[in-house]
Amino acid sequence: MNVTRATFDEVMVPNYNPAAMVPVRGEGSRVWDQDGAEYIDFAGGIAVNVLGHCHPELVNALTEQGNKLWHLSNVFTNEPALRLASKLTDATFADRVYFANSGAEANEAALKLARRWALDKFGEEKNQIIAFNKGFHGRTFFTVTVGGQSAYSDGFGPKPGAVDHCEYNNLEAFEKLISDKTCAVMMEPLQGEGGIISPDPDFVKGVRELCDKHNALLIFDEVQSGVGRTGHLYAYMGLGVTPDILTSAKSLGGGFPIGAMLTTTAIAEHLKPGTHGSTYGGNPLACAVAEKALDIVNTREVLSGVEAKEALYRELLGKINDKYNVFEEIRGKGMLLGCALNKEYEGRARDFLVASANEHLMVLVAGANVVRFAPSLIIPDEDIREGLARFERAVAAVVEAK
Repeated sequence: MNVTRATFDEVMVPNYNPAAMVPVRGEGSRVWDQDGAEYIDFAGGIAVNVLGHCHPELVNALTEQGNKLWHLSNVFTNEPALRLASKLTDATFADRVYFANSGAEANEAALKLARRWALDKFGEEKNQIIAFNKGFHGRTFFTVTVGGQSAYSDGFGPKPGAVDHCEYNNLEAFEKLISDKTCAVMMEPLQGEGGIISPDPDFVKGVRELCDKHNALLIFDEVQSGVGRTGHLYAYMGLGVTPDILTSAKSLGGGFPIGAMLTTTAIAEHLKPGTHGSTYGGNPLACAVAEKALDIVNTREVLSGVEAKEALYRELLGKINDKYNVFEEIRGKGMLLGCALNKEYEGRARDFLVASANEHLMVLVAGANVVRFAPSLIIPDEDIREGLARFERAVAAVVEAK
């Protein structure tokens, strides 16, 4: 059956507007479309393809497991899930893991657990959830309501209640909002969709202290920032603050859908049998691939390599900006970087994305003012250099067309 980009408009719900080209094959940080044209991938499937495309060890893990056992449901447990959970608890603050299929599902589980924990321990008055403006936590109705971008949650009828928002990095405003009625605070330790906003270290520490003071759980949404993205296995490790619940997805599966919620024994016990579940969550295929991805990423070689690659990106982006003066700053950490546009190019991030695609480079945006890069953690330096040469041509095209 011959399919093209035009087929999308005929058969798919129009909630996406995908690129004109259709990728058909990937290897490492390169992708080829239906016409055989080659692209360099700085998008990483939106911070998912942590080891690039078709990493041989991930392909092998999937193939091996695919020949053994695909699905059981949670009437049974399985060896890959048990191994992956053991490795996640060994590597983090957590004692217990719940598996789902996506970041949104992991966040849904975290929020439900926090509400159930508060109900059991303190009663139904303690139900407020605080999150932050520009935050993003998924597209289920609960998680999109907790997310701090009303454009994504408006227009679907009455929203889940007792959810309040605060300005990120504003500890004074947060202190006014939190109280003994707060059951949980959900935050990204590096805001992704909201514009690649790094947290002020004092802000994060202050949030933790105020959560402790008011007996509220601190939930870190590490769906985008986790699994090596910042040069730490999880971003919290570089902030000196430990959450009560952490959510992980995206990079965790290296491209295979999986989500995980991590927490302590004392908190986990409030999700008793029957209180929450997922038919596919923790399936053997996803867990086998994620275990291998975690094994590879959680090494000194890969994690320290992230820091070196960030330095190379910043150096070369600085040279581009010296020449064209389009960026106000380069934000972010590790392999989650944002080129924030200056006032002269305000609102034009998509123009840079389109111009990059024309130069056979895949990039992302984070809002209207930030061009986002979330490549493989092991992208070769030569691909960074070639990709940024293409990006420079894209920047020149936008500047010249102005």
